[in-house]
Amino acid sequence: MKPVRRRIATYSVANGEVPARADGQKHSESEVLAELRPGQSVELLKALHILTRDGRMNQDSRRKLKQVEHLVQFIEAELGRITPHAGEPTLADHGAGKSYLGFILYDLLLRPAGRGTVHGIETRPELVERSRALAARLGFERMRFLNISAADSAHDAALPPRIDVVTALHACDTATDDAIAFGLAKRAQALVLVPCCQAEVAACLRQHKALALARTPLAELWRHPLHTREIGSQLTNVLRCLYLESQGYQVTVTELVGWEHSLKNELIIARWTGQRKRSAAERLRALLEEFGLQSLRATRFAALDAAPAPA
Repeated sequence: MKPVRRRIATYSVANGEVPARADGQKHSESEVLAELRPGQSVELLKALHILTRDGRMNQDSRRKLKQVEHLVQFIEAELGRITPHAGEPTLADHGAGKSYLGFILYDLLLRPAGRGTVHGIETRPELVERSRALAARLGFERMRFLNISAADSAHDAALPPRIDVVTALHACDTATDDAIAFGLAKRAQALVLVPCCQAEVAACLRQHKALALARTPLAELWRHPLHTREIGSQLTNVLRCLYLESQGYQVTVTELVGWEHSLKNELIIARWTGQRKRSAAERLRALLEEFGLQSLRATRFAALDAAPAPA
């Protein structure tokens, strides 16, 4: 067990990270400032409770910050690739929560550029109001926060008709599917997603026992509840990737950070190419049939049989 504890408490210098303190104490303000990017707002990090009032940071906060900043780097690469629909990039952050991602994204990328808008989408009104107040206090004037579900957001008049980049960091269960549906409806040029708690498919597997496979050895993959959850999670993301490919996106699947930082670590990046893969659609339909998940076709993969939207 000792090597595991050391691995969790240590950060790779090669990745620009500083080893954790051997004494287990918080890093001092000077140590923390040395790790921040030039111009990064210390006041923002304190307001988000990533830094303490005296500018220190514990290891949990450090892990959280590293996850968000790594995701921002992936989003930065996508912003450099696209041509914004409205002249300035528009981004939507689904399941925004306390808007760690949205605020840091704005602080590191959009504020220095002087252009671009972030729309935070969150169902909890108290978090939306808190984010609005913080944005006003910091002068982050091109941040918008909507108290609405991800499922309803695609048709909300407060959002522009086109969104360039859609992102979701640990949006639970079907909220990631809603973010994908939103991205398709808004004809997003890129989706950058870190899924979490993919429970819907696992529930369907338990309910229907995947009748088509029940008498084959493959049924052993979900005989135990823990395996059902893991197989459901894996299958969910495979279906999502095929769906995106069928709708004209090139998909890359990779890790967000090292697994020691987060167990919910799968990163899906989808880039619009306009080339809808028929083979992906056929395999998606076949998997839904094979695993007895046909009920999801109309709810999670509605665009599978719809006519292509105009470019």
